[in-house]
Amino acid sequence: MSDQPARVLVVEDEAAIADTLLYALRSEGYAASHCALGRQALELLRTEGADVVVLDVGLPDLGGFEVCRQLRTFSQVPVIFLTARNDEFDRVLGLELGADDYVTKPFSPREMVARVRARLRRAPAATAAPPEGGWRQCGSFAIDEEGRRIRYGEVLLDLTRYEYALLAALLRRPGAILSRAQLMERGWDHSSDSADRTIDTHVKTLRAKLRTAGAQADPIRTHRGVGYALET
Repeated sequence: MSDQPARVLVVEDEAAIADTLLYALRSEGYAASHCALGRQALELLRTEGADVVVLDVGLPDLGGFEVCRQLRTFSQVPVIFLTARNDEFDRVLGLELGADDYVTKPFSPREMVARVRARLRRAPAATAAPPEGGWRQCGSFAIDEEGRRIRYGEVLLDLTRYEYALLAALLRRPGAILSRAQLMERGWDHSSDSADRTIDTHVKTLRAKLRTAGAQADPIRTHRGVGYALET
């Protein structure tokens, strides 16, 4: 195990809240850093990575939801949303976008530290900075989002536009069950009255291509009546 302290990036534009969080985290031995803008946070995470991100929803330049959406295209670092709003719709939206936890203001610094600690226990290996060349490893898969390429093992998959979109959506949230409607939203630029049949057809062709690439077991799990999940 590494002797280096876990890195926590606090993305918060209110100086008093940021200072409170930084003090609490550093007092517990974490390497806590801070930025106040969403675009700056994305750049730091692309270049330096982090182990946990505490992300304010109401940032002045780029909202926290949009920061999380863009972050999930290149990193699975755990994200804890911090917000003054306690609306159920906002909580659900944040979790749908890939957040791992949600804390409303006012909050206890001790509680936030406990939540950070819990995230680190559950996802110790999902936090590295993105690998050189644009490829991100995810189990037996590797994905290059900029080049829209996916490998299984050493085999570069020959995917159609929609096969890539579907598999990329599953790879962004490995293990999470995504409904057919969610997969349509993430990969299609138009709605469909036959979403179930459309998604099921692409899953079938994807499975065939993965078998050809050497998959011994089917990594795309069907959850009947719910959707699909990718086991990596």
